[in-house]
Amino acid sequence: MLKTLLRLCLIKGFEICRFVMLGVESPTSMKTLYLLRHAKSSWDDPAQTDFERPLNERGLKAAPFMGELMAEKGFEPSVILSSPAMRAKTTARLVKDAGQFSAEIIFENTIYEASPNALRQVVSETDNAHASALLVGHNPGIESFIRYLTGQLEPMPTAALAVIEMNIKKWGEINDGCGKLLDVYRPKELTS
Repeated sequence: MLKTLLRLCLIKGFEICRFVMLGVESPTSMKTLYLLRHAKSSWDDPAQTDFERPLNERGLKAAPFMGELMAEKGFEPSVILSSPAMRAKTTARLVKDAGQFSAEIIFENTIYEASPNALRQVVSETDNAHASALLVGHNPGIESFIRYLTGQLEPMPTAALAVIEMNIKKWGEINDGCGKLLDVYRPKELTS
């Protein structure tokens, strides 16, 4: 029966056929990674450290907008990994609340000012029970990580979301070029 279903998928021209049969996951299962740059932050208080900067008015509107967009598109992360910097932490919470996601938010110090390799390490340690993860971080790390995973260079302004399908079964298998960039959503392009 499994061979018949796979043959049907190939005949119908589906690039990827995912299904669950008799409680056994298909060998084609993949992981989905959502990469979100924090929303626009405020520079109003010069005494604040970079880590403490809050979201500005635009950021406070963009973050929930992106959460609603994710829910509307059916993008539901099963875990949220966020930088603990104030602007990222607030973005993660607003996105979760607006999208009505049940995912736990894990604040990971390594994500703040992270290189692509540091981000790879954080994602690789994600529990394999999670089929999808949302990582909320900063530039230039987010843009560089997209390039590392997909080979594509994408501008990621504040609150931009990249959706990457990972050709891996376990998060620990994450490596250079293992992802396919499905789309990038930028708030300014969506609201103008």
